[in-house]
Amino acid sequence: MLLSKLLEKTEYEVLRGSVDIEITEIVNDSRKVKKGCVFPCIRGASFDGHKFAAEVASKGAAAVVVEEDVEVPEDVTVILVKDTRIAMARMACAWFDYPADKLRMIGITGTKGKTTTTYMVKSILESAGHKVGLIGTIETLIGSSRIPSANTTPESLLLQEFLAKMVKAGCDAVVMEVSSQALMLHRVEGITFDIGVFTNISADHIGPAEHASFEDYMQCKSMLFQMCRTGIFNGDDMHLGRILEGHTCSVETFGLKNTNDLYADEIELVYRPGYLGTKFCVRCEDDYEVTTDIPGKFSVYNSLCAIAVCRHFGVTKEQMKSALADVKVKGRVEMVKVSDDFILMIDYAHNAMALESILSTLREYRPSRIVCVFGCGGNRARSRRYEMGEVSGRHADFTILTSDNPRYENPEAILDDIEVGMKRTKGKYIRIADRKEAIAYAIHNGKKGDVIVLAGKGHEDYQEICGRKYPMDERVLIADILAEDAKKEK
Repeated sequence: MLLSKLLEKTEYEVLRGSVDIEITEIVNDSRKVKKGCVFPCIRGASFDGHKFAAEVASKGAAAVVVEEDVEVPEDVTVILVKDTRIAMARMACAWFDYPADKLRMIGITGTKGKTTTTYMVKSILESAGHKVGLIGTIETLIGSSRIPSANTTPESLLLQEFLAKMVKAGCDAVVMEVSSQALMLHRVEGITFDIGVFTNISADHIGPAEHASFEDYMQCKSMLFQMCRTGIFNGDDMHLGRILEGHTCSVETFGLKNTNDLYADEIELVYRPGYLGTKFCVRCEDDYEVTTDIPGKFSVYNSLCAIAVCRHFGVTKEQMKSALADVKVKGRVEMVKVSDDFILMIDYAHNAMALESILSTLREYRPSRIVCVFGCGGNRARSRRYEMGEVSGRHADFTILTSDNPRYENPEAILDDIEVGMKRTKGKYIRIADRKEAIAYAIHNGKKGDVIVLAGKGHEDYQEICGRKYPMDERVLIADILAEDAKKEK
């Protein structure tokens, strides 16, 4: 493709060379440069692509896209732009022939609920006959292909490649999680979303490598609503006014208050042996009742959000009800059947806020006991360990401290830190560093009416130790434990 074609939607200046040259590929990793490619010089937190300009030129790059002039041989075209991330995203759109324009694009942003809501939307739309691609924290789904995710929202080059594959696979719609980082780093630049969704916002992802402040975090979230035609918002969120600032889309709201365009009432928590769920009434032009296998008030919000989106696709209430009754999300309040006496579930809660949310939700069901099995990641803020220990100590009846992803730290040292938080409470606990042994202890000591939560790993199928990821899926561990128990009984 001609460089001029790649740059057709980008403002630029030619410092040297010509745009009338054939480009073989767009490459943003200096280690993967190929002859004839264009290299956007991206500035990251710990690197600057401009410093690699001469190196990529020596490897055969035909052009570089920069924010400042660089020294490269005379035969290399140098394109000056205001922001190389924006330029890369727009070039990626052109390279893959603008795949988003051929799909109905649904982008979901918010602190919590993004992942579950994307799966709900996919389930509902597919029950109505649509073919839907999904991009999110757990995986990208293209037809029967499942691609594990490195980021909630992929870098622009990979994102456009996925969208192009979805078009080729016959998808007519895409539902994707749009993270604040993706918006800040222009990964979705060049896409006009048919529907943009705001689930909620609370203080998270704030720190040196993420957002400088909560205000910055909210500002990044709000960017989606200058990139979509229709905005669907949680009308109950206290920060809605800030998220709406600068919006250019039409506005619809959902929530539990009857002032919203779509709302729910008559919420009932369903608890029976081996099952937790939620039942509620949807209030709209034609009221109807919904039951979902996902427990808690947050599942009502997620369900309402999905319904609000799918109404734009002409989905019937019968299709809505059927899909929501069956939807399941890996690692998100995922129940695993092990006994008729107690409930065992896997959840991705890996920080204090998420852990408090799931434990508080389960308390509303009034189980005999809540047993929480969790650990904390190594080489991360120690304060998170104290906080999570304190949360579990306050909200769980019994806690089993175990290993998560220790990375380069000693698992026992991590447990020492968690114990600091536990000791600030009166919570009962035990330490079992080996995660399989910890899960086995929880199962073998489960009592009638218990709810056992395996928190922290969720959808992950590995354990990271000293720079390596070893296979470890909690579903597999549970199956192995049950098989070993059955063998002992023979």
